[in-house]
Amino acid sequence: MTDLSFTPKFAIPPLDEAAARAAQARQAQLTKPAGSLGRLEDLAIRLAAMTGEATPRLEHKVVLVFAADHGVTAEGVSAYPAEVTAQMVLNFVHGGAAISVLSRFTHSRLKVVDVGVAADLPPAPNLLARKIAPGTGNIVREPAMSREQAWAALEAGADVVAEEAEEGLDILVLGEMGIGNTTAAAAVACALGGFPPEELVGRGTGIDNARRQHKVAVVQRALARAAVSPTDPIGVLEHLGGYEIGAMAGAMLAAAQRRVPILLDGFIATAAAMLAAALAPDIRHYLIAAHLSEEQGHGQMLDFLGMEPLLQLNMRLGEGSGAALALPIVEAATRLHAEMATFSEAGVAEKVAA
Repeated sequence: MTDLSFTPKFAIPPLDEAAARAAQARQAQLTKPAGSLGRLEDLAIRLAAMTGEATPRLEHKVVLVFAADHGVTAEGVSAYPAEVTAQMVLNFVHGGAAISVLSRFTHSRLKVVDVGVAADLPPAPNLLARKIAPGTGNIVREPAMSREQAWAALEAGADVVAEEAEEGLDILVLGEMGIGNTTAAAAVACALGGFPPEELVGRGTGIDNARRQHKVAVVQRALARAAVSPTDPIGVLEHLGGYEIGAMAGAMLAAAQRRVPILLDGFIATAAAMLAAALAPDIRHYLIAAHLSEEQGHGQMLDFLGMEPLLQLNMRLGEGSGAALALPIVEAATRLHAEMATFSEAGVAEKVAA
């Protein structure tokens, strides 16, 4: 049975149809042929429906990167050692990672959240300590975490969003860091979506064909051990997930509750979105797929959620990098919608009726 105790707390508000109609009416009056801005027009209308504002603004842009380690790295599924998780977290907070650069480029507020790194990290201004445990269990041999820890991961993500909302939050970019987390994400997505591991498991950090086949077998063994139903999403997180996956799902639920649009990154973030959607299906209305990852199976996961990506750049970095890169496109949609003149304002004649 699905544990629903989390969902009522984060009941997702319906889209604001009145705001969407007002946005659509404004689009029809802007100085351009109807539909000439393509998906940017649809995006502006969707954002109006999400936010409840006929002309939404994205002044407060927040990037949250959740980090945690994974016990499944003991199975040799990654090209990098587990200690890289902590090393990359320090790279994030010191400004040297891709997501650090993209956050500066997009004038976004970057926070890195330790929810399960297997190391003691030194304090830093943009590093939040929310550690639930120092890494998960090896999902081939044992549950990733207890059920209580699964709830704690969701709550950790939700709490960070609540804190950021107090400073201002108009759009949320979610990223992650955790060696081994493509294995956990693949297991979560297979369990929730019924996908065969052979179709979903990819190369992660750049493993070769032989190691990918080993990784497929690892996910198959984890799924067989867990034998968890997709109707029990908390059980899926408990047995197969990661603390950062649960935290991203909780962050999505808390953002959607506040009518904050969520820019979805790649493979791991989409696995978290599948988890969030299993808890609260209407969260799909608040998700924008930023890009199609090069990681195998990501397209199927987006199809499962009914989402079409904005970009396809053969990226598979994670960290929220693809979502941050799409952020200027989303912001451009809102600026065009709000700042272009209407035909009457500009004194431009409208289209002649046929």
